[in-house]
Amino acid sequence: MADRLKDLEARVAALEEAARATPEASTAAEGTFWALETLEQRSPDAVMVVGSVQVPDAGPTRWQYALPLETIVDRDWGSAAGVLDALANPVRLSLLKLIFDGVRSTAELAGQEGLGTTGQLHHHLRALIAGGWLHSTSRGHYEIPADRVVPLLAILTATTS
Repeated sequence: MADRLKDLEARVAALEEAARATPEASTAAEGTFWALETLEQRSPDAVMVVGSVQVPDAGPTRWQYALPLETIVDRDWGSAAGVLDALANPVRLSLLKLIFDGVRSTAELAGQEGLGTTGQLHHHLRALIAGGWLHSTSRGHYEIPADRVVPLLAILTATTS
């Protein structure tokens, strides 16, 4: 039993050390690029966004999307401005976080601090709907569409590196 405990403590210490490692060091770990290696085997020169998450009050959401590099480069990047612009506001990001966490009605959202007046709240909700980041499930109730949850989380993840 003492040997098993010692082994377990060593494993926990190794995990804690890996968590403290710099991003550069963690990318060198064996198996770190398993998803990337799979993508490269299937489709070299491609970009993929993939995720599997448990959404509060909505359940599991699985999503993946990949495009060849050529398709991405040949697109009009300016056409993405409206979708990205909808996210480029701290109040809108706060709204998305609240809605993700389960605050879904206009009345509940209006009761939150820092979201502005009711008119401003409606302005931000309309911008998020126009950008495809929200849809109305019924009058005055909103949710993030299932096919937008992982892309939103991927964008937020990309801002941390």
